[in-house]
Amino acid sequence: MKRIIHVNQHVIKANRKTNGNDPVLTCKTYKENRYGNTVEFSGKSRVVYRPNKPLSCGAHVWIETDEPILVDGVTL
Repeated sequence: MKRIIHVNQHVIKANRKTNGNDPVLTCKTYKENRYGNTVEFSGKSRVVYRPNKPLSCGAHVWIETDEPILVDGVTL
């Protein structure tokens, strides 16, 4: 199952304004989104930069992997 991880810039900006600590990493699969502040990888992954065809959320840079990942200690 493909997993896509990207940094949510809007949350980073909101955290700065409110001194918050909301999760800034979005980890997507075809069936769910999981949010966290840490992601651990094992196995192959790749970083993608696609300015002319961003993700539907607007991200231009993201990480893709087919391997399981840990999002704040929970396997996805």
